[in-house]
Amino acid sequence: MNLNKVFLIGRLTRDPQNKVLPSGSQVTNFGIATNTFYNDREKTGEKKQQTEFHNIVAFGRLAEIASQYLNKGSLVLIEGRIQTRSWDDPSGIKKYRTEVVAQTMQLGPKFGGDKGFTPSSHEQAKEGKTSDAEIPIIDEEEIDIKDIPF
Repeated sequence: MNLNKVFLIGRLTRDPQNKVLPSGSQVTNFGIATNTFYNDREKTGEKKQQTEFHNIVAFGRLAEIASQYLNKGSLVLIEGRIQTRSWDDPSGIKKYRTEVVAQTMQLGPKFGGDKGFTPSSHEQAKEGKTSDAEIPIIDEEEIDIKDIPF
């Protein structure tokens, strides 16, 4: 039995690039970065970060959604499969590209309205500086413990 499945949660490194194939279906390419944290045991034991960059390609309706709702810095979860393709460049050198073909996608939270993640909006959200229109304020007196179904 064989399995080719990948799950990635990361932030877009560039805005999605959308193209239309000769068949009329859409294809969207974008990159995401994922981070791994570890302790450097050989030297000082300090916490280190390693970043990996992934090429993502989406087809059809998923490509439309990605190009419409994602932009640089957006948080996204991608489920897909790994694929390596090859071609000859104009000088005759064989080139390879490994990418994740997206099968499902979940969009992350949007802090900055219709522009998605921005560092300033993320910092505002972390500091609790959000507008009253985004988060309703509920007084404790409005909630009756008997109304909670669990």
